[in-house]
Amino acid sequence: MPLEFGLWRVDDKPVRVVTRPMPLESRLEGLIEADPGILGTPLMLIGRQVPTQHGKFVDLLGMDAEGSLHVLELKRDRTPRDVVAQVLDYGSWVQELSNEQVRDIYGAYARERSLPEELDEAFALRFGGSPPEALNSTHSLTIVASEVDAATERIVGYLASGFQVPVNVLFFRYFEDEGRSYLARTWLIDDAEAAAPSAGAKARGKQEPWNGTDWYVSFGDEREGRNWDDARRYGFVSAGGGEWFSRTIRSLPVGARVFTHIPKAGYVGVGTVSGEAQPFEDALLDVDGESRRMAELPLTGAYRPAGSDAARDGEAVSRDGEAASRSGEAIPQDGEDRREWIVPVAWERAVPREQALWRPGFFANQNSACKLRARFTLDEVSQHFGVADDPAGA
Repeated sequence: MPLEFGLWRVDDKPVRVVTRPMPLESRLEGLIEADPGILGTPLMLIGRQVPTQHGKFVDLLGMDAEGSLHVLELKRDRTPRDVVAQVLDYGSWVQELSNEQVRDIYGAYARERSLPEELDEAFALRFGGSPPEALNSTHSLTIVASEVDAATERIVGYLASGFQVPVNVLFFRYFEDEGRSYLARTWLIDDAEAAAPSAGAKARGKQEPWNGTDWYVSFGDEREGRNWDDARRYGFVSAGGGEWFSRTIRSLPVGARVFTHIPKAGYVGVGTVSGEAQPFEDALLDVDGESRRMAELPLTGAYRPAGSDAARDGEAVSRDGEAASRSGEAIPQDGEDRREWIVPVAWERAVPREQALWRPGFFANQNSACKLRARFTLDEVSQHFGVADDPAGA
Protein backbone atom coordinates (compact mmCIF):
# COMPACT_ATOMS: atom_id res chain seq x y z
CA MET A 1 0.00 0.00 0.00
CA PRO A 2 1.24 3.56 -0.66
CA LEU A 3 2.36 5.66 2.23
CA GLU A 4 -0.42 7.79 3.67
CA PHE A 5 0.41 11.06 5.33
CA GLY A 6 -1.29 14.13 6.69
CA LEU A 7 -0.37 17.80 6.78
CA TRP A 8 -0.70 20.14 9.77
CA ARG A 9 -0.36 23.90 10.09
CA VAL A 10 1.50 24.66 13.33
CA ASP A 11 1.60 28.46 13.53
CA ASP A 12 -0.09 28.27 16.93
CA LYS A 13 -1.78 25.02 17.78
CA PRO A 14 -1.73 22.08 15.37
CA VAL A 15 -4.44 22.41 12.73
CA ARG A 16 -4.78 19.63 10.20
CA VAL A 17 -4.88 20.82 6.60
CA VAL A 18 -7.87 19.39 4.80
CA THR A 19 -7.32 16.88 2.04
CA ARG A 20 -9.59 17.53 -0.92
CA PRO A 21 -10.44 15.52 -4.00
CA MET A 22 -7.96 16.38 -6.70
CA PRO A 23 -9.57 19.09 -8.86
CA LEU A 24 -6.28 19.50 -10.69
CA GLU A 25 -5.96 16.18 -12.49
CA SER A 26 -6.89 17.87 -15.74
CA ARG A 27 -4.22 20.52 -15.01
CA LEU A 28 -1.61 18.19 -13.55
CA GLU A 29 -0.01 17.55 -16.91
CA GLY A 30 0.65 21.29 -17.30
CA LEU A 31 2.00 21.59 -13.77
CA ILE A 32 4.47 18.77 -14.35
CA GLU A 33 5.54 20.34 -17.62
CA ALA A 34 6.11 23.68 -15.88
CA ASP A 35 8.24 22.03 -13.18
CA PRO A 36 9.25 18.38 -13.67
CA GLY A 37 10.83 18.59 -10.21
CA ILE A 38 7.33 17.95 -8.89
CA LEU A 39 7.97 14.30 -9.74
CA GLY A 40 10.97 14.08 -7.41
CA THR A 41 13.20 12.76 -10.21
CA PRO A 42 15.46 15.06 -12.26
CA LEU A 43 13.96 14.94 -15.74
CA MET A 44 14.00 16.87 -18.98
CA LEU A 45 10.66 16.74 -20.77
CA ILE A 46 11.00 15.93 -24.46
CA GLY A 47 7.36 15.57 -25.46
CA ARG A 48 3.75 16.22 -24.52
CA GLN A 49 0.82 14.41 -26.10
CA VAL A 50 3.29 12.44 -28.18
CA PRO A 51 1.59 10.44 -30.95
CA THR A 52 2.50 6.76 -31.16
CA GLN A 53 2.38 4.60 -34.26
CA HIS A 54 -0.68 2.90 -32.76
CA GLY A 55 -2.87 6.00 -32.86
CA LYS A 56 -2.54 6.83 -29.15
CA PHE A 57 -0.92 9.79 -27.37
CA VAL A 58 1.58 9.65 -24.50
CA ASP A 59 0.70 12.37 -22.00
CA LEU A 60 4.30 13.28 -21.15
CA LEU A 61 7.65 11.83 -22.22
CA GLY A 62 10.80 12.67 -20.28
CA MET A 63 14.50 11.84 -20.27
CA ASP A 64 16.85 11.50 -17.30
CA ALA A 65 20.58 12.20 -17.02
CA GLU A 66 21.38 8.63 -18.16
CA GLY A 67 19.45 9.04 -21.39
CA SER A 68 16.66 6.73 -20.22
CA LEU A 69 13.09 7.60 -21.23
CA HIS A 70 10.20 8.10 -18.80
CA VAL A 71 6.59 7.61 -19.86
CA LEU A 72 4.21 9.60 -17.65
CA GLU A 73 0.54 8.75 -18.07
CA LEU A 74 -2.26 10.42 -16.11
CA LYS A 75 -5.03 8.14 -14.94
CA ARG A 76 -7.87 10.48 -15.97
CA ASP A 77 -10.54 8.28 -14.33
CA ARG A 78 -9.83 5.22 -16.46
CA THR A 79 -10.40 1.73 -15.10
CA PRO A 80 -7.42 -0.21 -13.68
CA ARG A 81 -7.33 -2.54 -16.67
CA ASP A 82 -7.44 0.36 -19.13
CA VAL A 83 -4.72 2.52 -17.55
CA VAL A 84 -2.30 -0.35 -16.92
CA ALA A 85 -2.84 -1.80 -20.40
CA GLN A 86 -2.34 1.64 -21.91
CA VAL A 87 0.95 2.34 -20.16
CA LEU A 88 2.27 -1.12 -21.06
CA ASP A 89 1.33 -0.48 -24.69
CA TYR A 90 3.28 2.78 -24.55
CA GLY A 91 6.24 0.88 -23.14
CA SER A 92 6.22 -1.54 -26.08
CA TRP A 93 6.35 1.47 -28.40
CA VAL A 94 8.99 3.46 -26.49
CA GLN A 95 11.49 0.59 -26.27
CA GLU A 96 11.80 0.52 -30.06
CA LEU A 97 12.46 4.25 -30.52
CA SER A 98 15.75 4.92 -32.27
CA ASN A 99 18.17 7.70 -31.41
CA GLU A 100 16.93 9.71 -34.38
CA GLN A 101 13.27 9.22 -33.42
CA VAL A 102 13.94 10.38 -29.86
CA ARG A 103 15.62 13.49 -31.23
CA ASP A 104 12.75 14.13 -33.64
CA ILE A 105 10.24 13.92 -30.78
CA TYR A 106 12.22 16.48 -28.79
CA GLY A 107 12.64 18.70 -31.87
CA ALA A 108 8.89 18.89 -32.46
CA TYR A 109 8.30 19.63 -28.77
CA ALA A 110 11.01 22.32 -28.67
CA ARG A 111 9.84 24.16 -31.77
CA GLU A 112 6.38 24.64 -30.29
CA ARG A 113 7.81 26.11 -27.09
CA SER A 114 10.80 28.18 -28.29
CA LEU A 115 13.25 25.86 -26.53
CA PRO A 116 16.78 25.02 -27.79
CA GLU A 117 16.11 23.08 -30.98
CA GLU A 118 18.91 20.56 -30.46
CA LEU A 119 18.47 17.90 -27.80
CA ASP A 120 22.20 17.96 -27.01
CA GLU A 121 22.10 21.63 -26.05
CA ALA A 122 18.92 21.29 -23.99
CA PHE A 123 20.36 18.23 -22.24
CA ALA A 124 23.55 20.10 -21.33
CA LEU A 125 21.59 23.04 -19.95
CA ARG A 126 19.45 20.69 -17.86
CA PHE A 127 22.05 18.19 -16.64
CA GLY A 128 25.39 19.95 -17.15
CA GLY A 129 26.93 17.62 -19.73
CA SER A 130 26.41 16.08 -23.16
CA PRO A 131 23.95 13.20 -23.48
CA PRO A 132 25.22 9.61 -23.57
CA GLU A 133 25.94 8.20 -27.01
CA ALA A 134 23.20 5.59 -26.56
CA LEU A 135 19.81 7.08 -25.76
CA ASN A 136 16.85 5.01 -24.59
CA SER A 137 18.93 2.18 -23.14
CA THR A 138 16.16 1.70 -20.56
CA HIS A 139 12.76 3.19 -19.90
CA SER A 140 10.26 3.47 -17.06
CA LEU A 141 6.48 3.71 -16.96
CA THR A 142 4.68 5.89 -14.42
CA ILE A 143 0.96 6.15 -13.82
CA VAL A 144 0.18 9.55 -12.28
CA ALA A 145 -2.98 9.65 -10.20
CA SER A 146 -4.63 11.16 -7.16
CA GLU A 147 -5.79 7.68 -6.21
CA VAL A 148 -6.08 4.17 -7.63
CA ASP A 149 -8.09 1.21 -6.50
CA ALA A 150 -6.78 -1.96 -4.89
CA ALA A 151 -6.88 -3.87 -8.19
CA THR A 152 -4.52 -1.39 -9.85
CA GLU A 153 -2.13 -1.58 -6.90
CA ARG A 154 -2.11 -5.38 -7.09
CA ILE A 155 -1.51 -5.42 -10.85
CA VAL A 156 1.33 -2.88 -10.73
CA GLY A 157 2.95 -4.59 -7.76
CA TYR A 158 2.69 -7.98 -9.49
CA LEU A 159 4.28 -6.72 -12.70
CA ALA A 160 7.06 -4.79 -10.95
CA SER A 161 8.07 -7.32 -8.32
CA GLY A 162 7.28 -10.55 -10.14
CA PHE A 163 8.38 -9.71 -13.66
CA GLN A 164 10.65 -6.67 -13.25
CA VAL A 165 8.44 -4.53 -15.45
CA PRO A 166 9.58 -0.91 -14.81
CA VAL A 167 6.14 0.37 -13.83
CA ASN A 168 5.09 2.39 -10.80
CA VAL A 169 2.31 4.69 -9.60
CA LEU A 170 2.94 8.26 -8.45
CA PHE A 171 0.23 9.58 -6.15
CA PHE A 172 -0.49 13.25 -5.64
CA ARG A 173 -2.34 14.50 -2.59
CA TYR A 174 -4.13 17.82 -2.80
CA PHE A 175 -4.53 20.07 0.24
CA GLU A 176 -6.33 23.38 0.80
CA ASP A 177 -5.65 25.81 3.62
CA GLU A 178 -7.01 29.35 3.95
CA GLY A 179 -7.28 29.91 0.22
CA ARG A 180 -3.97 28.26 -0.66
CA SER A 181 -3.53 24.97 -2.52
CA TYR A 182 -0.76 22.42 -2.00
CA LEU A 183 0.42 19.24 -3.68
CA ALA A 184 2.28 16.39 -2.01
CA ARG A 185 3.48 13.18 -3.62
CA THR A 186 4.25 9.60 -2.73
CA TRP A 187 5.06 6.45 -4.74
CA LEU A 188 3.23 3.15 -4.68
CA ILE A 189 6.56 1.28 -4.77
CA ASP A 190 9.52 2.73 -2.88
CA ASP A 191 12.51 3.76 -5.03
CA ALA A 192 14.71 1.14 -3.41
CA GLU A 193 12.23 -1.57 -4.40
CA ALA A 194 11.25 -0.22 -7.81
CA ALA A 195 11.78 -2.59 -10.70
CA ALA A 196 14.79 -2.14 -12.94
CA PRO A 197 15.99 -4.14 -15.93
CA SER A 198 17.98 -7.16 -14.83
CA ALA A 199 21.70 -7.40 -15.53
CA GLY A 200 20.99 -9.91 -18.28
CA ALA A 201 18.31 -7.84 -19.94
CA LYS A 202 18.97 -6.94 -23.56
CA ALA A 203 20.32 -3.43 -23.87
CA ARG A 204 18.22 -1.48 -26.30
CA GLY A 205 20.15 1.79 -26.30
CA LYS A 206 20.31 3.40 -29.73
CA GLN A 207 23.34 5.33 -30.88
CA GLU A 208 23.29 8.00 -33.52
CA PRO A 209 24.40 6.57 -36.88
CA TRP A 210 28.09 6.94 -37.75
CA ASN A 211 29.06 8.19 -41.20
CA GLY A 212 32.10 5.93 -41.30
CA THR A 213 34.59 8.79 -41.58
CA ASP A 214 34.47 11.28 -38.70
CA TRP A 215 36.40 10.77 -35.47
CA TYR A 216 36.77 12.69 -32.24
CA VAL A 217 40.29 13.33 -30.92
CA SER A 218 41.10 14.69 -27.48
CA PHE A 219 44.35 16.68 -27.53
CA GLY A 220 45.43 17.10 -23.91
CA ASP A 221 47.92 19.91 -24.16
CA GLU A 222 50.36 21.73 -21.84
CA ARG A 223 50.04 19.64 -18.68
CA GLU A 224 50.69 16.42 -20.65
CA GLY A 225 53.79 17.84 -22.37
CA ARG A 226 52.05 18.49 -25.69
CA ASN A 227 51.57 21.82 -27.36
CA TRP A 228 48.71 22.70 -29.68
CA ASP A 229 50.78 25.30 -31.56
CA ASP A 230 53.20 22.49 -32.49
CA ALA A 231 50.29 20.37 -33.73
CA ARG A 232 48.87 23.22 -35.83
CA ARG A 233 52.23 24.15 -37.32
CA TYR A 234 53.48 20.69 -38.21
CA GLY A 235 50.20 18.81 -38.71
CA PHE A 236 49.62 16.08 -36.15
CA VAL A 237 47.64 14.87 -33.14
CA SER A 238 49.14 12.75 -30.40
CA ALA A 239 48.51 10.84 -27.18
CA GLY A 240 50.58 8.75 -24.79
CA GLY A 241 51.64 8.19 -21.22
CA GLY A 242 50.21 4.67 -21.08
CA GLU A 243 48.44 1.98 -23.08
CA TRP A 244 44.97 3.23 -22.15
CA PHE A 245 45.72 6.70 -23.53
CA SER A 246 47.49 5.71 -26.75
CA ARG A 247 45.48 2.63 -27.77
CA THR A 248 42.57 4.51 -29.35
CA ILE A 249 44.63 7.11 -31.17
CA ARG A 250 46.79 4.35 -32.68
CA SER A 251 43.61 2.94 -34.24
CA LEU A 252 42.89 6.08 -36.30
CA PRO A 253 42.80 4.97 -39.95
CA VAL A 254 44.48 6.90 -42.75
CA GLY A 255 41.81 9.02 -44.43
CA ALA A 256 39.75 9.51 -41.28
CA ARG A 257 38.54 13.04 -40.62
CA VAL A 258 39.34 14.16 -37.08
CA PHE A 259 37.52 16.80 -35.04
CA THR A 260 40.10 17.82 -32.48
CA HIS A 261 39.11 18.97 -29.00
CA ILE A 262 41.22 20.41 -26.19
CA PRO A 263 39.70 19.48 -22.80
CA LYS A 264 38.20 22.47 -20.95
CA ALA A 265 38.74 24.65 -24.03
CA GLY A 266 36.76 23.35 -27.01
CA TYR A 267 37.14 22.31 -30.62
CA VAL A 268 40.23 23.73 -32.33
CA GLY A 269 40.68 21.90 -35.61
CA VAL A 270 39.35 19.62 -38.34
CA GLY A 271 41.68 17.64 -40.58
CA THR A 272 42.35 14.35 -42.34
CA VAL A 273 44.69 11.64 -41.08
CA SER A 274 47.53 11.41 -43.60
CA GLY A 275 49.71 8.67 -42.12
CA GLU A 276 49.93 5.78 -39.69
CA ALA A 277 50.55 6.35 -35.98
CA GLN A 278 54.23 6.15 -34.95
CA PRO A 279 56.08 6.72 -31.68
CA PHE A 280 57.55 10.20 -31.34
CA GLU A 281 61.16 9.10 -31.88
CA ASP A 282 60.27 7.51 -35.26
CA ALA A 283 57.52 9.88 -36.46
CA LEU A 284 57.90 11.58 -39.83
CA LEU A 285 55.94 14.74 -40.68
CA ASP A 286 55.53 16.63 -43.94
CA VAL A 287 57.01 20.10 -43.38
CA ASP A 288 56.84 22.45 -46.38
CA GLY A 289 56.78 19.47 -48.74
CA GLU A 290 59.73 17.76 -47.07
CA SER A 291 59.56 14.64 -44.88
CA ARG A 292 61.17 15.50 -41.54
CA ARG A 293 61.74 13.52 -38.35
CA MET A 294 59.57 15.09 -35.70
CA ALA A 295 62.34 14.64 -33.12
CA GLU A 296 64.52 17.00 -35.16
CA LEU A 297 62.00 19.83 -35.33
CA PRO A 298 62.04 22.89 -33.06
CA LEU A 299 59.15 22.01 -30.73
CA THR A 300 57.59 23.70 -27.73
CA GLY A 301 56.23 20.46 -26.27
CA ALA A 302 58.37 17.63 -24.84
CA TYR A 303 56.54 14.53 -26.24
CA ARG A 304 58.45 12.21 -23.90
CA PRO A 305 57.02 10.51 -20.82
CA ALA A 306 58.13 12.03 -17.53
CA GLY A 307 60.96 10.02 -16.03
CA SER A 308 62.30 8.65 -19.33
CA ASP A 309 66.06 8.59 -19.82
CA ALA A 310 65.87 11.37 -22.39
CA ALA A 311 63.83 13.58 -20.11
CA ARG A 312 66.12 12.98 -17.12
CA ASP A 313 69.26 13.64 -19.13
CA GLY A 314 67.91 16.86 -20.61
CA GLU A 315 68.13 15.45 -24.11
CA ALA A 316 64.79 16.71 -25.36
CA VAL A 317 64.81 18.45 -28.71
CA SER A 318 66.46 21.88 -28.67
CA ARG A 319 65.09 24.98 -30.36
CA ASP A 320 67.85 24.88 -33.03
CA GLY A 321 66.62 21.49 -34.26
CA GLU A 322 69.35 19.31 -32.75
CA ALA A 323 68.26 15.65 -32.88
CA ALA A 324 67.24 14.14 -29.59
CA SER A 325 68.95 11.07 -28.20
CA ARG A 326 66.90 7.90 -28.53
CA SER A 327 68.12 6.48 -25.23
CA GLY A 328 64.70 6.92 -23.60
CA GLU A 329 62.47 5.28 -26.18
CA ALA A 330 62.56 1.72 -24.82
CA ILE A 331 59.47 0.35 -23.12
CA PRO A 332 60.11 0.19 -19.34
CA GLN A 333 60.49 -3.06 -17.42
CA ASP A 334 56.87 -3.03 -16.26
CA GLY A 335 55.83 -3.51 -19.90
CA GLU A 336 53.69 -0.36 -20.01
CA ASP A 337 54.20 1.54 -23.27
CA ARG A 338 54.27 5.19 -22.19
CA ARG A 339 55.62 6.55 -25.46
CA GLU A 340 53.91 9.45 -27.20
CA TRP A 341 52.25 8.28 -30.41
CA ILE A 342 52.04 10.74 -33.29
CA VAL A 343 49.37 10.70 -36.00
CA PRO A 344 50.04 12.99 -39.02
CA VAL A 345 47.07 15.20 -39.95
CA ALA A 346 46.46 17.51 -42.93
CA TRP A 347 44.44 20.32 -41.37
CA GLU A 348 41.42 21.70 -43.20
CA ARG A 349 41.14 24.35 -40.50
CA ALA A 350 42.95 24.75 -37.21
CA VAL A 351 42.77 27.74 -34.86
CA PRO A 352 44.72 28.85 -31.78
CA ARG A 353 43.60 27.48 -28.42
CA GLU A 354 42.17 30.89 -27.52
CA GLN A 355 39.73 30.61 -30.44
CA ALA A 356 38.40 27.18 -29.45
CA LEU A 357 34.69 26.61 -30.09
CA TRP A 358 32.48 25.26 -27.31
CA ARG A 359 28.72 25.16 -26.81
CA PRO A 360 26.59 23.39 -24.21
CA GLY A 361 25.75 19.93 -25.49
CA PHE A 362 28.91 19.43 -27.56
CA PHE A 363 30.35 15.93 -27.48
CA ALA A 364 33.43 15.35 -25.32
CA ASN A 365 34.97 12.08 -24.25
CA GLN A 366 37.86 10.92 -22.06
CA ASN A 367 39.17 8.60 -24.77
CA SER A 368 42.04 9.93 -26.88
CA ALA A 369 40.03 9.03 -30.00
CA CYS A 370 36.62 7.57 -30.80
CA LYS A 371 34.04 7.57 -33.55
CA LEU A 372 32.14 10.86 -33.63
CA ARG A 373 28.42 10.27 -34.02
CA ALA A 374 27.05 13.45 -32.39
CA ARG A 375 25.20 15.19 -35.20
CA PHE A 376 24.79 18.41 -33.26
CA THR A 377 28.55 18.68 -32.67
CA LEU A 378 29.42 17.72 -36.24
CA ASP A 379 27.05 20.28 -37.74
CA GLU A 380 28.02 23.17 -35.47
CA VAL A 381 31.79 22.63 -35.63
CA SER A 382 31.73 22.07 -39.40
CA GLN A 383 29.75 25.24 -39.95
CA HIS A 384 31.94 27.28 -37.62
CA PHE A 385 35.18 26.16 -39.26
CA GLY A 386 33.77 26.35 -42.78
CA VAL A 387 34.28 22.70 -43.67
CA ALA A 388 31.84 20.30 -45.32
CA ASP A 389 29.67 18.48 -42.79
CA ASP A 390 29.50 15.54 -45.22
CA PRO A 391 33.06 14.57 -46.17
CA ALA A 392 31.80 12.15 -48.80
CA GLY A 393 30.24 15.03 -50.65
CA ALA A 394 33.07 17.46 -50.11
